[in-house]
Amino acid sequence: MNQSHIRNFCIVAHIDHGKSTLADRMLEMTDTLTSDQMQHQVLDDMDLERERGITIKAHAVRMAYRGANGEEYEFNLIDTPGHVDFTYEVSRSLAACEGAVLLVDATQGVEAQTVSNLLLALSDDLVIIPCVNKIDVASADVSGTKQQIVDLIGDGADEIFDISAKEGSGVQELLEAIVERIPPPGGAVEEGVRALIFDSLYDQYRGVICFLRVVDGSISKGQKIRFHSTDRVYEVEEIGILRLARVPTDTLLTGEVGYLIAGVKELSEARVGDTVIDADNPTANPLPGYRPFQPMVFSGLYPINPDEHQDLRDALERLRLNDAAFSYEPETSPALGFGFRCGFLGLLHMEIVQERLEREYRVDLITTLPNVRYEVLTKSGEVREVESPALLPPVVEIDEIREPILEAQILVPSEYIGSCMRVAEDRRGTYLNTEYLDSSRAALHYELPLAEVVVDFYDKLKSVSRGFASFDYEHKEMRAGPLVRLDILINSDLLDALAVIIHRDKSQEWGKRLCGKLKELIPRQMFEVIIQAAIGTKVIARETVRPFRKNVIAKCYGGDVSRKRKLLERQKEGKKRMKQFGSVEIPQEAFLAALKIDD
Repeated sequence: MNQSHIRNFCIVAHIDHGKSTLADRMLEMTDTLTSDQMQHQVLDDMDLERERGITIKAHAVRMAYRGANGEEYEFNLIDTPGHVDFTYEVSRSLAACEGAVLLVDATQGVEAQTVSNLLLALSDDLVIIPCVNKIDVASADVSGTKQQIVDLIGDGADEIFDISAKEGSGVQELLEAIVERIPPPGGAVEEGVRALIFDSLYDQYRGVICFLRVVDGSISKGQKIRFHSTDRVYEVEEIGILRLARVPTDTLLTGEVGYLIAGVKELSEARVGDTVIDADNPTANPLPGYRPFQPMVFSGLYPINPDEHQDLRDALERLRLNDAAFSYEPETSPALGFGFRCGFLGLLHMEIVQERLEREYRVDLITTLPNVRYEVLTKSGEVREVESPALLPPVVEIDEIREPILEAQILVPSEYIGSCMRVAEDRRGTYLNTEYLDSSRAALHYELPLAEVVVDFYDKLKSVSRGFASFDYEHKEMRAGPLVRLDILINSDLLDALAVIIHRDKSQEWGKRLCGKLKELIPRQMFEVIIQAAIGTKVIARETVRPFRKNVIAKCYGGDVSRKRKLLERQKEGKKRMKQFGSVEIPQEAFLAALKIDD
């Protein structure tokens, strides 16, 4: 394909604004799929993506489009997720493109992730084509949405396309705009190979499959290539393009997007963001890679059946191969046995990973309370990173504990401003300012501790705003605060899986509610079960699960009272021994209770 006829672009939008539906219409109108192959959300190939209506993984697909001028064009569409937890997937897609279609739902207007993804696209100098989607819906406010886009990017309203991705109206004009507005890829055909890896997955038969964009030169089957960051040399076994399925070709030329298989057995040797160069040219300058994403939320994953520990390890290894933002390491809990400490980008990311493990690898899991990464300054001046309350040093060694602070933006209709502000302030938010986007919408700017956001903050926002509020954030700094470790003890045994680092002002209320929840969920035993919440050696809350009691004096109908007392004393001694040696099995619901402590 002539390089001037190639167009590499992506679609950026807030979650549920019709991005996958627009991709479906483009595939249909370019005859990439027949009507028999067509289905809803074609590019979303996971069951989870279809069920939840969200895109989790970026996908690439090539389309052949004949323009109004009769010329044949090659479109490489790299689909992107919309949820804030998957921003890393968006950034990888943007780096392989020259343009982006900005999609805004006419019934919802500009939302927080719309703004965030747009800023990412602008920072990569992409050409933006704005569109208003769902114009066929009765509640659509097309003119109001257009004005929001004009205020956001400054283009005239006449340059914004009106489309209905579901019905297909306006999509043909959008395809023509992609040809006219988005520039063809640059790059020197005569230069040595330089290709950017924007995604990868692991196939148990073929090894690592790299998805890449050729920036300079060309790659052919049988060619010797080198991965710049690891300096490993391989021979290309297969090269090809992506038309939903992988289609082998002989060569990928400058500006083209496709896949590469070279017998790489370790994903760490073909990192996302790495540059593929010619094996004979090790001095070639690498392409700008990606900013490495640090996990923001940490949680323990333990198999319910201890015999499945090795199965869980194997499942995590395989999942890690296809999700570069997910990390894990082994850990041991006295209460739960052997498991893994896992790092995620957010709570939705955690839910998706857990559900994939249970569905795809059939491992039943216990998930501990999510935590964030803290910094601890010891009295000796050492700064330690702590991802779990169990790793906190003794209180006498701690000078201060620092927690991650977010700079958050909440977009909300004006009538729900008060409700959203109350939710933010309940979560220790620091109000910065309110920015009115128009007469009916406002952006609230807050500083929020990440620990207050990860559990159910977004759900609360959606609840109080009837689903209209949207939320976006970025990490600002680590800030010291009056934080303490709150422990849960069952019959004086520490249940470390429910330990939490929490603000001192909230610790008593949290401990009291959690003890109350555990009292309801822990089944009664033949001995008394004492549940305590403690900070250090100070108990701040207590509940008791009463034991079952057998009526040992039922058979004593008459006779001396001392006989009854003797039987009761013997029962008391027996219960004391049971309490000393007996173990309390904590149900999975008890760990989930901590996630819903505010309900």
